Amino acid sequence: MAEIIQRDGTWTFDGETVRIVPGGKAHPVRQGLGELAIPVQALAGISFESERKGGRLRLRLRGGACPVLLAAEGRLKDGADPYVLTVEKDRTGVAEYFVDEVRNALLIEQVPEGPVDRFLLPGPSLPVSGGGGDGTASFDGETVRLTWNWKAEESKTAGGAVSFPVSAVRGVRWLPSLGLENGYLRFELDRGPVTAPPKFDPYSLDLWGMSKKENTAVLVAAAVLMRLANTRETPGAPGETAAAPAAPPSPSAPPAAPPSPSPATGDADDHDALLRRLRELGELHRAGVLTDEEFGAAKQAVLKRL
Repeated sequence: MAEIIQRDGTWTFDGETVRIVPGGKAHPVRQGLGELAIPVQALAGISFESERKGGRLRLRLRGGACPVLLAAEGRLKDGADPYVLTVEKDRTGVAEYFVDEVRNALLIEQVPEGPVDRFLLPGPSLPVSGGGGDGTASFDGETVRLTWNWKAEESKTAGGAVSFPVSAVRGVRWLPSLGLENGYLRFELDRGPVTAPPKFDPYSLDLWGMSKKENTAVLVAAAVLMRLANTRETPGAPGETAAAPAAPPSPSAPPAAPPSPSPATGDADDHDALLRRLRELGELHRAGVLTDEEFGAAKQAVLKRL
């Protein structure tokens, strides 16, 4: 068991799942997501980025595995990213050990780095709400509702709150505010081309970047994407407004191997499977697929299970 406890939260790894619990003063996006359990099969890698005062522990997920990352399209800042942990200087050794344990598991399980064709994480819990700027968006699994505050334009407030079924949604896009440019949360429905800016569009929130809580609008977008992915037969690709994870893995990517047997069972089949795995690692090493360092790390991980 590997564990690191920091102000941003606590990360643990039991050989199969990275569990993330946000800290009490974590970013509102992290707080809104709550505790996360990321299976090894959803991971593409992990790294520790060393800095003068400590560093950052960063999980890299396979494309399309997480609805929040798909909705964010790479626009989440580190403070809001649930897969980044700020590490204090006196815990850098623990962070490096955590990285080694996860990398060993990825090597043993032979998890490919390529994208997946379905979400491997459940997304935000329902009901979910978020946003700011000129209003708030909420979603209960069936209906999206937009309510306005006193700062909204009259074209929005005159019509009152807007509600529509998720079945009417064809796409959703979240963009955080950048510099002096406002962001938005926009829902695309069958209503023809949209030319009005978000501040006048009754199916959009206008996000001004006045507080961190405005970023929680991405949680609503992620929950809607998750729901649409479960109901549509033909998912879209990353970067589009369609409700789906990334494209299927490339044919060149090796398939994920079944989880290595746990030695706790004590069965002879488990022991034989681990011995076969050692032989396979040796063959990969002799063939030049694994470096000396990679082979040594993988070998030690298997031996621990014997």
